[in-house]
This record gives sequence, structure tokens and C-alpha cells, in this order.
Amino acid sequence: MKLSAFILFVSLTTGSFGKDKPAYKVFTGEGKKSNYEAIISEISKSDFVFFGELHDNPIAHWLELEVTKSLFDIKAKNLVLAAEMFETDNQILIDEYFADIIKESSFETEARLWSNYGTDYKPLLNFAKQNGLSFVASNIPRRYASVVSSGGFEALQKVSSDGLRFIAPLPIEYDPELSCYKGMLSMGGGPMGHASPNLPKAQAIKDATMANSILKNWQKGQIVLHFNGSYHTDKYLGIIWYLKRHNPDAKVSTITTVQQDDISKLNDEYKGSADFIIVVPSSMTKTIKTAGQ
Repeated sequence: MKLSAFILFVSLTTGSFGKDKPAYKVFTGEGKKSNYEAIISEISKSDFVFFGELHDNPIAHWLELEVTKSLFDIKAKNLVLAAEMFETDNQILIDEYFADIIKESSFETEARLWSNYGTDYKPLLNFAKQNGLSFVASNIPRRYASVVSSGGFEALQKVSSDGLRFIAPLPIEYDPELSCYKGMLSMGGGPMGHASPNLPKAQAIKDATMANSILKNWQKGQIVLHFNGSYHTDKYLGIIWYLKRHNPDAKVSTITTVQQDDISKLNDEYKGSADFIIVVPSSMTKTIKTAGQ
């Protein structure tokens, strides 16, 4: 090989063509580089762990399963899984499926599962079933979230006592000045391009119900690992705000997922959003988008 050709070959293989392509990087909330081992070491000391995902991000879904396995190695049967993606009135279906009272096909037909259940959430549910762990359906039934979205919290007064069993106890405490709710009002969809004032209330009823579900299914010495869209727990708001109102001494750890073009360092806008921030390349492939978010 001629010297000039050899130099060209070396430059290509050691340049952009030869660079590693990591699927994710981990940072602390302050923006310092971290790693998976540090995540597990820290969150294993907690009462409640919130994994904030991007619903269509395969790296987040893979890491959710890996974190579950790692915590199970440490906590065994003292690990409880819970998820936004399953609604409280479907808890009986999960319990009956886990007890082999109903078939998997019956569960999947009746449980109003998200469209990406098979690839993204079924592995979590099956891990819990196979290892004898509890799995909590934490979210409000979507029909009641729609009631709030249309008529505010007061519209829940019309819901029967049977229906109210699936919702956080009324009245719902609500702070419209929290950034996670206040920011929703600038979204389009309403008059003058602003969202309805009931939109953040619908988000709040979800957060309150998920916090209530988590607290009801936790005992001292356990860890509840909860999976949810990152917006529900970023900056320690949403679900965590409600949980802390009822258990201020709870030890809470948070993980969130973000996308950046450059994952070598954390963008300033994401600092402070969680204890650990998983940064995924913006070019990462997507899983099937859902209507359940």
C-alpha cells in the first residue's frame, strides 16, 4: 500500500468513521459525569424511585428493565414496581393475571394497554410476575382525567362512590403556581393559543392519584420503583409534590431522560431536573408513540 493511501486509511478509521457511538450518557443533576453503577448505589438507599421516561425512547425502556433487575438483586421481594401506564381500575386484572386466575390473553384484551406495551412495558410486568413482585397500576382511569379536563375538579362530585375508589381522595390539593402546571397554560389548543385552565388540573389529578397509589402500596423497608413520563416528576414536582405532602420524610430519588444532539455534556436547561439525567442522542430511533401520555 502506498504511503499516501495508508495515511488516508488511518485518518478515516481513526476519525469520524471510527468514533464510538454511545447510546446514552449519565449525568448528575449538577451536570457532572456519572454512570449506571452510581445510579444503582444511590437509588438503592431510597424509599421511592421515580424513573422519568420519554415514552417513545427505547434506551429509557431498556434501562428501566436493567434498573429493575439491579434493584431486585439488592432488595429482592422488598422491591415494588408501579407505573403510570396502568390505571387503578385495572389493578384487579394485574392481580388476577399474576395469580394465574386469568390468562395473559384475557389480561391484554381487557386492560386498555398502551400501544407500545408489548415492546416497552410487558418486559417489566413479566419480570414482576416471574419473580413474585407486586406491580401497582398507579394512574387515574383516563375517563376521570377527561372529566377533570372538561369540567375541573368540581366535576368529580358527580362520580359515584365506586368510581371515586380509583381516584386520590377529594378534595384535591392544587397549586396552579407550580411550574409543571403553570407551564401547561402556554400550550396551544385554547382561546388565543392558550390551553384550557382545566388542562393542568387534569395533569394534577393524575399526579395526585399516582402519589396516592404509591403510598398505599409501600411499607417501610421497601422500595417502590415507579415508571412515568418525565414531566410527572421533573424538578421534583408533580407526583413527588403530592407524595411529599403526605410523607415529607420520604427518601426520594429521581431519574429523568432527555435528548440532545451532543451527549458529551449536559445542556444547562436540564440541570436540576433530577438526581440522575440520562442523555440520549436526538438521532436515537423511536418506539411506537402512544395516546396514553
